[in-house]
Amino acid sequence: MTFPGALTKTIEEMRKAKIRAWNESKQGSRAWLAGNMMTEARAGFRAFNEGTKETGREIDFIALRQALAQGAPWTDELIESLMPWRRTS
Repeated sequence: MTFPGALTKTIEEMRKAKIRAWNESKQGSRAWLAGNMMTEARAGFRAFNEGTKETGREIDFIALRQALAQGAPWTDELIESLMPWRRTS
């Protein structure tokens, strides 16, 4: 028989280094995550949530990055054009 909470204590001890590293860098990571969630991830989550097996659940990330590289503004129209059910085959 083991001591009560021994598994929890072991897992917490193993995670200490990861938690310490996260705490030291979380401000920058939080800013990166916020920036990412406003753009590609937001569009991707919408496609996954609203898509179906028939239409697909993934935006065209290559077309998105090409459009942005050409200077296209990040607009609702751009996002809509990348949705799987809007693409032409």
